[in-house]
Amino acid sequence: MNQYEKFKKGEKGAWISIVAYLGLATLKLVVATIGGSAALRADGLNNTTDVVASVAVLIGLRISRKPPDEDHHYGHYRAEMIASLVAAFIMVTVGLQVIFGTVQSVIQNNYDQPSMLTGWVALIAAFIMLGVYKYNLQLAKKINSSSLRAAAQDNKSDALVSIGAFIGIVGSQFGAFWLDPIAGFIVGIIICKTAWTIFYDASHTLTDGFDEEKLEEIRTSVAQDEEVLEVKDIKGRLHGNQALIEMTLYVDPQLTVAQSHKITDRIEDLLKQEHDVPRAHIHIEPFPN
Repeated sequence: MNQYEKFKKGEKGAWISIVAYLGLATLKLVVATIGGSAALRADGLNNTTDVVASVAVLIGLRISRKPPDEDHHYGHYRAEMIASLVAAFIMVTVGLQVIFGTVQSVIQNNYDQPSMLTGWVALIAAFIMLGVYKYNLQLAKKINSSSLRAAAQDNKSDALVSIGAFIGIVGSQFGAFWLDPIAGFIVGIIICKTAWTIFYDASHTLTDGFDEEKLEEIRTSVAQDEEVLEVKDIKGRLHGNQALIEMTLYVDPQLTVAQSHKITDRIEDLLKQEHDVPRAHIHIEPFPN
């Protein structure tokens, strides 16, 4: 399966998230209005932001599938990251709105006992989102998609949010009416935290950040080649979900150009097969005496 086929397969996970979120957001907001639950309403608003985030992931995957053209020589893989940034900004806006709304309710003592129906809806939604989370996480690992992996983590946090809403609603049934808006407040915090995580990961990638442990793992692997005398320098950056590696290797100065070229071919194959690095720039230098 090539990279473009992987992106196409990843769109299926985005569509599943969109359908699930649309259905759950509509159900939660309607039932929250009827049953009078601030926690379930906040959870429903959270799912509306997730619809936008999932659409952003879908658009990012679609654009990333476009092959290289005259002014995008490396392809369009970073569209995934841009889509993630847009989703993060939308999510934090709604999260802050939920926080301010629930704080205002607590200050004004404006809370009532919600219907238990709202609690059962929250619990059912939690199980649905756990199923979506497991599916998207497995798919993200299979196709190595950072945006789909972020979406899967969002699915997981949504399931936990719904469980928290359920606990708050159940607590209000025993007279602790303040638990419902407090659960809504916690939902708002989780929305903002999730938005920050997505923003951080996307911005780290777009500014050419790279995992140092992964880089050291690649260095160690390349250094084990019997004709590589030393890995002089190695750098890495991400282009969407693809790792791009640049390295300078010391080899025997008596080797011919053809022999040195065979070393670079062997290292490139090693990077592709063992480290999922599709493209590398390898510079050969004679080992200093």
